[in-house]
Amino acid sequence: MKIFVARLPGTPVFDPAGDQIGRVRDVVVGLRIGLRPTVHGLVVEVQPRRRVFLPITRVRRIETGAVVFTGRLNMRRFEQRATETLVIGEMLDLSVEHEDEPMTVYDAAMEEIKPSHWEITQVALYKGRRRDPRIVDWEEVSGFDKLQKDQGAAGLISAFESLRAADMASALHELPSKRRIEIARALNDGRLADVLEELPPDDQISILGTLEPERAADVLEEMGPDDAADLLHDLPEEQAARLLALMEPGEAAPVRRLLTYPETSAGGVMTNEPVILPPTATVAEALAHIRQQDLTPAVAAQVYVARPPTETPTGTYLGVSHFQRLLREPPSTLLGGVIDPSIDPIRPDFTLREVTRYLANYNLVAAPVVDELGRLVGAVTVDDVLDHILPEDWREGTDDHDDRTA
Repeated sequence: MKIFVARLPGTPVFDPAGDQIGRVRDVVVGLRIGLRPTVHGLVVEVQPRRRVFLPITRVRRIETGAVVFTGRLNMRRFEQRATETLVIGEMLDLSVEHEDEPMTVYDAAMEEIKPSHWEITQVALYKGRRRDPRIVDWEEVSGFDKLQKDQGAAGLISAFESLRAADMASALHELPSKRRIEIARALNDGRLADVLEELPPDDQISILGTLEPERAADVLEEMGPDDAADLLHDLPEEQAARLLALMEPGEAAPVRRLLTYPETSAGGVMTNEPVILPPTATVAEALAHIRQQDLTPAVAAQVYVARPPTETPTGTYLGVSHFQRLLREPPSTLLGGVIDPSIDPIRPDFTLREVTRYLANYNLVAAPVVDELGRLVGAVTVDDVLDHILPEDWREGTDDHDDRTA
């Protein structure tokens, strides 16, 4: 059976009982001089930010949409050995030679040579800009053992194209610094912004620092204002000011407002783009707004009602309507008549502890933030709070290391 590796990322992995325990992220191989690489196993993400090693000897079968294994899975964090190579993370986009022609790798095929013994048997190549694609035997290609300064990123990005931003960020975080920067530079502004929002602060700063200032400003414009403000908070003051000056004034304005609040206050962690409508809007209009695909579940959980203008800072804040209440009302009902009077707003200077208690007391996933003039300036969601109260390295998993035996 032959499997093309670039199709594996994101494939669900099932244990012997049929329960899904994670998803494939990469394939680990050992390069051998003059011989085909042997497949050591799969890198599997079993929970957010934790990657473990699944030996190929325990893989029972690989099929469309599933990898099934036998035995027990070592749950210690995967650590790549010096003698190992990651097919997705390190081999794709390499420049190699086939019949004395420079070619680029965009996939590799692994094949079960004998029971539980897999090797990389073929390589998929292209020349120039995806011209003249070829699938050739491993033995016909040279150059995998050479360190390359500019590797490119098209193949890896293609392999991860269907992944959510959080999964792409996890994959990016695990790559060597050089490779991570190559991939980040090749992503379009919107996709890079989505991925940056999911990365640890150190990775965000490192990647942003490799971009031209103009492009870094463009990426910040694509980020949510609250995420952009968080990132700018972590940068040196001079660099943050320079990037803000390069941003479009209309995009920079909400970020500047967020930067005026302490980083660990309600104002510092809130989003200033919740769903806001006037009291004359109907329930049907409200439901149409919260159905927007780009809204997170926490933001879409409630609609804030305020007098015009309905962009933050708004006119006078009137109240909040929860989506469950909206679902029970006739579509033509005005929002002014379905406001929940029991929910008091919080102030921008609330501490994270106070915000956490507020959300817990009222069993809410989001809270309105109103200033001293009675204007809605944003909303704090439960995921905003979690991002700031969890340990700084929570995105990186645990400190456990892979303890595979030889």
